Amino acid sequence: MGRHHSEKMIADGRGEVVALFDAHQPMADRLRQELWPSAVISTSFEELLSRDEIDAAIICTPTAEHHSQAKACLNRGWHLLCEKPLASDRRQILDLMSMAESARIKGQAFSLGYQRRYTSLFRTLRREVLSGQWGSVRAITSNNVENWQSTIGGTWRDDPAQNTGGFVTDAGSHKLDALFYVTGLKPAEVYARSQKWGSHVEIVTSVSALLTKDVTVTMDFIGHAQHLSEDLHIHCERADLMLRHDELWIGRAGLRERLVADEADSNPVSGLLDMVVLGEPDLSPPESALPVFDMTQAILASSRSGLPVKL
Repeated sequence: MGRHHSEKMIADGRGEVVALFDAHQPMADRLRQELWPSAVISTSFEELLSRDEIDAAIICTPTAEHHSQAKACLNRGWHLLCEKPLASDRRQILDLMSMAESARIKGQAFSLGYQRRYTSLFRTLRREVLSGQWGSVRAITSNNVENWQSTIGGTWRDDPAQNTGGFVTDAGSHKLDALFYVTGLKPAEVYARSQKWGSHVEIVTSVSALLTKDVTVTMDFIGHAQHLSEDLHIHCERADLMLRHDELWIGRAGLRERLVADEADSNPVSGLLDMVVLGEPDLSPPESALPVFDMTQAILASSRSGLPVKL
């Protein structure tokens, strides 16, 4: 993710990486060599915090590190982009949400890396759903598949101490956030079933849930699939609004037609720079982490108890 965000920074052109830190220093060395030859390599996080030439930080570490590192960066006065999930437990999320509120007062940007909030597809879908012209949301289906299991062996993602919940906690975090971002709804009740399929963490999870306003949602997270795909169907009173194979569709009066994605297309790094340079609003505030965390925990609790969980 450090490389991914670096490439977005270079493409945007308004920022420069001046320092790198990785617990495995060869990773930082390689990134400097290939993309940021003038950057310095910090040998510890504490040494990084002592540097005066830094205006903002991007955190791409395992989730368990986010809370302490984000607090330190905010206390240092830096603008901040933190990868998802925001933190490992609810108290930490609430703490960072409180710090985000204080940071805004001081003019500090603090954003969470949910990239779907920046894409034209999801921004257009959200606009249509929340416009009211298609009536209220009545039901939602979401299907998410990825060849995720084959990539996690020997990494922190296959360690339940660092990635509790497996696929649904890691990649699935984006799908849950997209659900709440597009509809404005929150989780109310969850029933789930999970399987590990030989890994140390959950690989497959099936969810039947109830959101606010009595909206039903069914979601599948298939982490041992053979391709990458994400479908999200929002069934409203007067139309079905659908994301299918990276295209938007609208179904009404028995017909289905393409829906043009005409909102601006961006990414979390450019979003952070927009906040810092232009004073633009935050499209992915830390507060967006809370419903994702709450639903994820309900999914895990239900899949392990075999019982529905109310939030």
